[in-house]
Amino acid sequence: MSTDPYELLGVKKDASQKDIQSAFRKLAKKLHPDLNPGDKKAEERFKEISSAYEILGDEDKRKRFDRGEIDMTGAEKPQRNYYRDYANAAGAGAGNPYHNSSGFADFGDSDDIFSNFFSQRTRQGGGFRAQGSDRRFSMEVDFLDAVNGTKTQIRLPDGPAIDLQIPPGTRDGQTLRLKGKGEPGIGGAAAGDALVEIRVRPHAFYIRDGDDIRFDLPISISEAVLGGKVRVPTPSGPVNVTLAPNSNTGKVLRLKGKGAPKRGGAAGDIYVSLKIVLPDAPDQKLTEFMESWAPEHPQEPRKSMGE
Repeated sequence: MSTDPYELLGVKKDASQKDIQSAFRKLAKKLHPDLNPGDKKAEERFKEISSAYEILGDEDKRKRFDRGEIDMTGAEKPQRNYYRDYANAAGAGAGNPYHNSSGFADFGDSDDIFSNFFSQRTRQGGGFRAQGSDRRFSMEVDFLDAVNGTKTQIRLPDGPAIDLQIPPGTRDGQTLRLKGKGEPGIGGAAAGDALVEIRVRPHAFYIRDGDDIRFDLPISISEAVLGGKVRVPTPSGPVNVTLAPNSNTGKVLRLKGKGAPKRGGAAGDIYVSLKIVLPDAPDQKLTEFMESWAPEHPQEPRKSMGE
């Protein structure tokens, strides 16, 4: 790292305050961590130019640096009279009309993206402050945990495990924010946030459709013909549903309010499609019954298909 703030900002020693400000502004736009997520080199360069501007952006500190009274960190240096005399002779203490004590406020309101990155200088110390950049992560959760909500942990790359609350009804691709768990701020400013993108694992038979949930429910021939009570699994637990007699494959049952939770306390619905399933092994009595029953009750199930 260079110890010369002029070199870090790429300006000459006789540059005006306006030129210094413009040079810093240009570099900061290019190197700010929010524009370079995960780029440690850009982050270090941003810190370097911030330190350089902390000195050169303040006329009094710039004068003291030019006279050799402080180093680039603002720390006091041993005084050498010959250097001070030289600096005074060179006019290092000349005033500059471009100075503005408002810090970054004079960059202009039109540059919204830049003004969001920085806070103004504090009155107490006049130090440069910048909020820390956000960190981005992703994690997988089970389908039922996303629907019902759960509490889990996530371990940051360079920190301890922290608790993460998965709200009920969390969707695939939803981003959860952990305030203050991002990169530390500069000059005492607030830290950034950790942004965790949730990836929901597919379920064996549930399918998410917005806030609704859909799935096929296998039923036996006797349940389809005779109807009656059947036990239906849902993400929040099984419920008993009454089937009407002669319930055919493809019939859809609606379980209101049993889907994924919404904001405000409501929930989506569950749509259950019935699917008649034959016995795993051939049943002789069923075969004999169908052989005697079919001729007396002819059906044309594919008539609607033009067959």
